[in-house]
Amino acid sequence: MYYSIRHLTKFLYKSPVSESIMETRMHPRSDAQQRCLTFHLSVSPRCRVFSYRDHLANHVHHFDIPGQHGQLVIVAESLVEMAPHVSVPDALPSGSWAELDRLVHQGDFWEMLLPSEFAQFTTELEDLGRHFNLQRRDDPLSLLHTLNRQVYEYFDYKPKSTKADSPIGDALRTKAGVCQDFSHIMIALVRSRLQIPCRYVSGYLYHGDADKDRSESSATHAWIEAFLPELGWVGFDPTNDLIAGDRHIRTAIGCDYADVPPTHGVYRGKTKTELSVAVRVEPSEGTPSLDRELPVPEDWSILVEKAQAVPQQPPPMTRQQQHAQQQQDGHNAA
Repeated sequence: MYYSIRHLTKFLYKSPVSESIMETRMHPRSDAQQRCLTFHLSVSPRCRVFSYRDHLANHVHHFDIPGQHGQLVIVAESLVEMAPHVSVPDALPSGSWAELDRLVHQGDFWEMLLPSEFAQFTTELEDLGRHFNLQRRDDPLSLLHTLNRQVYEYFDYKPKSTKADSPIGDALRTKAGVCQDFSHIMIALVRSRLQIPCRYVSGYLYHGDADKDRSESSATHAWIEAFLPELGWVGFDPTNDLIAGDRHIRTAIGCDYADVPPTHGVYRGKTKTELSVAVRVEPSEGTPSLDRELPVPEDWSILVEKAQAVPQQPPPMTRQQQHAQQQQDGHNAA
C-alpha cells in the first residue's frame, strides 16, 4: 500500500513580522513497517531549508526568514510505502511481566518511563487509574488492550476542546479532548502504574469510507507505542480504540507532544497569529505516477504557488531614505 500525503500549515499575521525562525517534523519515518519514498517541503516566503536527525532519528527541517512578511505557508508532500502489518495477538504467554522487567533492566528505556512535560503523574491521573482498576495482572498485552478500550470509552472526542499546550488535567476534568490528550493520558497511566516503557507517536491516519474513526481526517494524528516482550514497540490508538496498523503513518516519536510538534518556532514582532492546518492522505495500491497531481482543495493550489514563487524584492531606497537609515544606525551605535 502507498500513501500520498499533503500537509499544509499557514500562519497569518495580523501585522507584518520582521523575522520567523521555524523547525518542522513532517517528514515520515522509514523503518521496518514503512518507507518514505519522496518528501518535499515548500516554504513561502522562499528561504533555504536545512535538516538534521534528532536523537530518536526523527527528521527535523529548520529555516530562518529574516525579511518582513505577513504570512508563512509551509507545504509538506510525501509518498510513503506501507508494509503489511503482522497482527497483534490478544495476549502474551505467562511470565511476560518478568520478561518485560528483565528487558527493561538490560535496556535504555528510562526516558520513556519517567513523567514528561505533557504526561505528568497527577492526583487526577491516579484517581483515573483506580477507576480503571489499572494494576499489573494477567499479562502486559491483554492489559494494554483493555486500557486502550477504557480510554476510548471514558473520554468524548471534541475538537478544539483543548489546546496544543493544554495539561492532561483539562481533559481529565471535562472527560473530553482530542487524540493528543488521550495519548498523553494513556502514556502517563502506562508509565506510572504499569512501569511499561511508553512513547508518543505523531503522524497521520488514513480514514477510509468504511472506517468508523472519530478523529478528524483533515488533521494530524497521535497515538502511543508500548514496549513489550516478543513484540517490541506496539502501537495503540486510544482515540479510535485501534491497534496501530497500515493506516497509521508515523512521522516522529518522543516522550510526548513537546518532543515532536509538526511546527515549532518564533517570530520577531508584536502581533497576533491565525493558524490554519489541513491534511490530505490518499491511498493507492501501486506507486502513483510521478507527474500526477495530488488531489487538493482549490485554495491549496494558490498557496502552493505562493510557496514556490520567488519573493518580490523591495524597491531600492531613495537617497533620502539611505541618509535617514545611516543617521538611525549611527544613533543606535552611540
